[in-house]
This record gives sequence, structure tokens and C-alpha cells, in this order.
Amino acid sequence: MKFFAYILISELDNSLYIGQTENIEKRLQRHNAGKNKYTSRKRPWKLLHAEPCTTRAEAMKLEKYLKSLKKRKAVFDWINKNSQGVAQPGADFVET
Repeated sequence: MKFFAYILISELDNSLYIGQTENIEKRLQRHNAGKNKYTSRKRPWKLLHAEPCTTRAEAMKLEKYLKSLKKRKAVFDWINKNSQGVAQPGADFVET
């Protein structure tokens, strides 16, 4: 089974949300349906990046690390330098 650490970007205000899941499509639908307290206020969301991980523990560790990066630029820099995952078509990894 594959797990993912993922980064969403709000189409409302360009804020980022970082999480982990084993089903990206289902999780994104839940965020956009307002089933998550934090993300419900900043809908709609689109997938910016999903990094594959072999275990949930690995995905959780990466999620925690990405959340520890306090600046948006650091998250975009990480995507540019270390990414093995998939980006949403048309997403660019330049800090805005």
C-alpha cells in the first residue's frame, strides 16, 4: 500500500495545507466538501504536490517535517530540490 504526504493550495487565498493520506483523491474531496474544520474556511483547494511514501509512518514523518518549515518559501524550495512525487498539472513551484 502506498501513502502520501501532500500539499494543498487554497484557490481563495493561496495558503498551504500539509497532510498525509493513502487516498489523495478521496482526501481532496473531503477537504473541498468542508469535512475538515481548518480547510473548510479556505475552499476550494487544489493539489499542489503529493510525495509517495512506503509507510504511513514515513508519510507522517514527512508531514511533520514540512509543517516545521515555517516559511512558504522553504516549502516551495523543498518541493523544487527533493521532490520525487507528482504535481498537479500546471502547478509551478515558484513562491508567490
